[in-house]
Amino acid sequence: MAYDKPIHTIAIVGTGVIGASWAALYLARGFDVVATDPAPNAEAQLRKYVDQAWKVLTSIGLSAGASRNRLAFTTDMKKALSAADFVQENGPERPDFKMKLFADMDDATPPDSIIASSSSGITPSVMQSKCAHPDRCLVGHPFNPPHVIPLVEVVGGVKTAPGAVQRAMQFYASIGKKPVHLRKELPGHVANRLQAALYREVMYLIQQDVLSVEDADDAVSYGPGLRWGVMGPSLQWHLGGGPGGIQHFMEHLMEPLAGMMKALGTPDITPDLKRTIVDGVIREEQPLRGAARGGRERTAGRAPESAGSSRLGRYVVGKKTVAELLVETLVSREVPRIYGVAGDSLNGITDSIRRQNQLRWVPVRQEETGAFAAPSTERGRL
Repeated sequence: MAYDKPIHTIAIVGTGVIGASWAALYLARGFDVVATDPAPNAEAQLRKYVDQAWKVLTSIGLSAGASRNRLAFTTDMKKALSAADFVQENGPERPDFKMKLFADMDDATPPDSIIASSSSGITPSVMQSKCAHPDRCLVGHPFNPPHVIPLVEVVGGVKTAPGAVQRAMQFYASIGKKPVHLRKELPGHVANRLQAALYREVMYLIQQDVLSVEDADDAVSYGPGLRWGVMGPSLQWHLGGGPGGIQHFMEHLMEPLAGMMKALGTPDITPDLKRTIVDGVIREEQPLRGAARGGRERTAGRAPESAGSSRLGRYVVGKKTVAELLVETLVSREVPRIYGVAGDSLNGITDSIRRQNQLRWVPVRQEETGAFAAPSTERGRL
């Protein structure tokens, strides 16, 4: 079976948060979208979500033909699937449910249309096990929210045709996603496993009273998290290896890192640990809520401690946080462009950001008027 037909109509099965986000994205990319969900008020909730997401999608950039008017809804799944060129499924994460749902979708969808699941943990071999046409069934797992975060993990099952995987990869890339092909099936796929690996150590450190919940979050978001916004860990080590790059890192710096890996812990996830984390997150969240209610405008530097915890005080450039600049860099495709500059290596990333944005890393104080001080002209470093 060839899976090279043009894709014009996309069916969304399940319109919860993930399904609604997918629907918004596909509409913004100029497709006809037919959504289905048996839940009461599903259509109203879907349209509300799409309306709310449209502002962000507009700022990212709408494709030709993009329109919210191209969204149709029906509670009849067979009707929704009958003319679908591509199906994005977003049902409950239960293997028995997925197996039956996929069999029903397989029966109602044109045989040359791909059926992709947004499942975050169930493997495609399980979901396709009762399908008459399992060759077109696969996982297309997004990161939430799909209409903003580029990553999609594409995973085929034991019966999935290589052509279906290839077509899914091409399709997701064509709408601005970053598809990653997983050559093997694993529970949780890859990105969630990476998150779990980090959070296991975070929970261990909290349980061992090494640091608080708030400080653990800050240790990520003020440090490696900023790097991870533009490059993965192996590429990061390439930069950390200096002139010798990743080869130097492997030869001289990997041994200490390997020793550290052996010292990583595994938490005992007790009710007390859960309560400690819940209480810490509530403490962390309260100042943010208070500042939002107060309508404070962050204009430069770090927000004062009186406005809440340090989580309000992301370092900024002018009137934009570093995180916002990283998102803009990603959206504008600046990073791929820099990677492609011959001879500039990856040092061009930091050099370019410095040149274009004139980074200044300075604290500010809250004046009596409540306004934040203007940024200093003193330059900092990344």
